[in-house]
Amino acid sequence: MLNEMFTEQPVQGTRDLDQIQMIDLDPKNRAALEAQALDYEKPGLAQHYCVECAKYCETDVALRSHWRSKLHKRRCKALKEPAYTIEEAERAAGLEAERDMIV
Repeated sequence: MLNEMFTEQPVQGTRDLDQIQMIDLDPKNRAALEAQALDYEKPGLAQHYCVECAKYCETDVALRSHWRSKLHKRRCKALKEPAYTIEEAERAAGLEAERDMIV
């Protein structure tokens, strides 16, 4: 029973889609992310980075393999959809109806 509770754990350390859409996919930021300086703390010395998935790969071969993976293709498909705005999130939570009652 304990194993059933922990079967679907969220991936730690990944960026949200809205952060990637608004910040990382900007042409200036994308160019800076793809041409990072050597960093000995990151995998592959920060030379092989997938902007869409916010993931570092060890080698160029691993990065090319990642680009062909289902995970990368799903992430790219999700990034093509527009990000939710704050107003849409509030409407979905029912906060707009509460504001109308107060006014």
